[in-house]
Amino acid sequence: MNDKDTYRMHTKVIQIGDRKIGGGNPIAIQSMTNTKTEDVKATVEQILRLEKAGCEIIRCTVPTLEAAAAIREIKKQIHIPLVADIHFDYRMALAAIENGADKIRINPGNIGSTERVKAVVDAAKERNIPIRVGVNSGSLEKPLIEKYGGVTAEGIVESALDKVHMIEDLGYDNLVISIKSSDVLMCVKAHELLAGKTVYPLHVGITESGTVNSGNIKSAIGLSLILSQGIGDTIRVSLTGDVVEEIKSAKLILRTLGLRKGGIEIVSCPTCGRTSIDLIGLANKVENMVAEFPLDIKVAVMGCVVNGPGEAKEADLGICGGRQEGLLIRRGEVIKKVPEAELLEALRQELINWSE
Repeated sequence: MNDKDTYRMHTKVIQIGDRKIGGGNPIAIQSMTNTKTEDVKATVEQILRLEKAGCEIIRCTVPTLEAAAAIREIKKQIHIPLVADIHFDYRMALAAIENGADKIRINPGNIGSTERVKAVVDAAKERNIPIRVGVNSGSLEKPLIEKYGGVTAEGIVESALDKVHMIEDLGYDNLVISIKSSDVLMCVKAHELLAGKTVYPLHVGITESGTVNSGNIKSAIGLSLILSQGIGDTIRVSLTGDVVEEIKSAKLILRTLGLRKGGIEIVSCPTCGRTSIDLIGLANKVENMVAEFPLDIKVAVMGCVVNGPGEAKEADLGICGGRQEGLLIRRGEVIKKVPEAELLEALRQELINWSE
């Protein structure tokens, strides 16, 4: 067995809608809508954009009964499982379950009395809906902060397991666990501690990681350190930006770690004084364009004809800029010279007609 598969291969299999996670199933990519869930039209439109980008599980906040009722209509128009995100009011969880949520995310410590938690567990049990037990470093209980002398990985893990045991004691084990922190190394340590203490699937992410720029860096480091140890069954890259960027980043992280195949890999040079075209703009256009193609190939975007053909020879396809013109390259061989303005379309046509 590959070391990186050790924990992941042995977690409990959990069914979320039509998707299975855990037990060695492919790592699922999640995101969360930032629309008002009550606004069905806007929420559906955003979810469909996320689906197209490759999102496989979507989470929506449910702060009101109107939002809970909207779940029923939203689910009619989307094609991926929907997780209802609940904070504080157990009635929202009950309403979300009643309206067809495929999973609910709660922190039992925020729900209130054991009787309220039991009401949620009983409703989930009746429909066999998984519960994701979510604990964030920012909501760690005061006694645990005092016990460990601050917010620590050990405290986060103890808090999560306490909540899990509470639900197990109520007779339910259809569970997923998430423990998150914006402190990357604390988050990594917490997952290392938790993975050896539970068989439940783990949802992994660096919470409140920041903007697209800083958030991508923090998420790439944190998720890579966790996933490469065989920990994690679903992931989210949390970014302050267009939610579709979360999916792009998650796919690239998984592909870079060898945990997912498919999707075009882009390689591009950093530019230098020899560059005679707008390589930065071209590379960004190529990256956006290739997202629509379900091909498992490598595409190179190079800035000059001096080294471009040679540097692109390890790619399946490549384009290389010159003075107002460029080269189209297939597996190291120049197949066409085209004006700069036609370079992107020439590449697109090659992708449309691609065959191994």
